Amino acid sequence: MSLALNTDRLILRLPRMEDAERIAFHLNNFGVAGNLARVPYPYFMADAKAWLRTRHADLPPQETNFTIEVPGEGVAGSIGFHMGSAGEPVIGYWLGQPFWGRGYMTEAARAALDWYFDVTAEDRVLSGVFDFNTASLNVQTKLGFTEIGRSTMHCLARNAEVRHIDTELTREAWIGQKR
Repeated sequence: MSLALNTDRLILRLPRMEDAERIAFHLNNFGVAGNLARVPYPYFMADAKAWLRTRHADLPPQETNFTIEVPGEGVAGSIGFHMGSAGEPVIGYWLGQPFWGRGYMTEAARAALDWYFDVTAEDRVLSGVFDFNTASLNVQTKLGFTEIGRSTMHCLARNAEVRHIDTELTREAWIGQKR
């Protein structure tokens, strides 16, 4: 299956093994990895290849990831869905540091969430940020996510429990903000 989402400035497509070098390059940056729960630091080519081996075109939407590609600049990051510990869908994302501050993540997330709510019957998507990650919280706020609590979450890159702001986006809020 060839799944691609196009925005004004980005291409979101299924990850390929050829993306390993760019993924490893961007995630082997503590400024990126230190904001993510499930990414180790340092991050090596072997880590990227191991993750890419888990990505298949036939995965359900709740386990689908997209590579974020900036035409002319290559792979800039990733956005995707996974089932959280409570059995509910979670959206997660990262962007390589050279691409920060350009509005790419908000643009990519809008496309991914449109796709997700179109192809599933899910009533909500969970997410969240480590409490120091104001840029990511701003992205979620723009998208209509609301805070539903506070917790701690283990961060592999920091090898520590980190304060976390838990968020959700309901289908109703998503549809409402698009009107």
